[in-house]
Amino acid sequence: MVQRKAVYVTGGAQGIGLGIANELLSNGHQVAIVDIDAEALRAAAQRLKQYDQLLVLEADVSQEGHIARTLERTVQHFGRLDGIVHNAGIADPFHGTIEQLPLETWQAYLNTNLTGAFLCAKHGAAHLRPHGGSIVLMASSRALQSEPDTEAYAASKGGIVALTHALAVSLGPDIRVNAISPGWIEVGDWQKPSRQQPVEHRAIDRDQHPVGRVGTPQDIAALTRFLLSDEAGFITGQNIVADGGMTRKMIYAE
Repeated sequence: MVQRKAVYVTGGAQGIGLGIANELLSNGHQVAIVDIDAEALRAAAQRLKQYDQLLVLEADVSQEGHIARTLERTVQHFGRLDGIVHNAGIADPFHGTIEQLPLETWQAYLNTNLTGAFLCAKHGAAHLRPHGGSIVLMASSRALQSEPDTEAYAASKGGIVALTHALAVSLGPDIRVNAISPGWIEVGDWQKPSRQQPVEHRAIDRDQHPVGRVGTPQDIAALTRFLLSDEAGFITGQNIVADGGMTRKMIYAE
């Protein structure tokens, strides 16, 4: 019998985070979704209303007080904490060169994507330790390769990869810590209603992936569920790339 776990998911109201919350809830786990977007939280609560083990919390993950407060609220509500998934992040690209990148924009990416992960670990460790808990941090294939003018995002996600193995060594053996680096994940139909858009991919979009398709939130959610599970008990400090093989495909200019 699979043990029911209580899991705290940041950025859980849309996209990959919502997919993760849905996957965990549908497998009998208790889930707190934490998000800065109140509209998206309301939509997520409606979408997941069939599950009675859902807690919805509004917070800014770049703010230490928000993380501490919502983690405490999660433990009070469920009576325990078994897992943390830090998925919240700024992903919208900055349109400009490195010379044009404002310091405050650079810091916003780091504060949400990377510092948010640190704060989740800092304030969650004491709650996770008694239960042999697990942390999953969302990195990106952009931590391994880049397009031009993506310095802030790439740096934040590269930091996640390094933070993952540092935390795994520091928090083991009581707490396991792993990262997932998604590739191209189509989230168009996993957004709040005002941002939803039709999903359509060209043949070239599918064919550049060795698996023959673009990824879905369910792909990342299933991997997250596994890493949180006791079945993954010998896995820690790892960054698992889930990109349909795209970063392994050698491309030559014609």
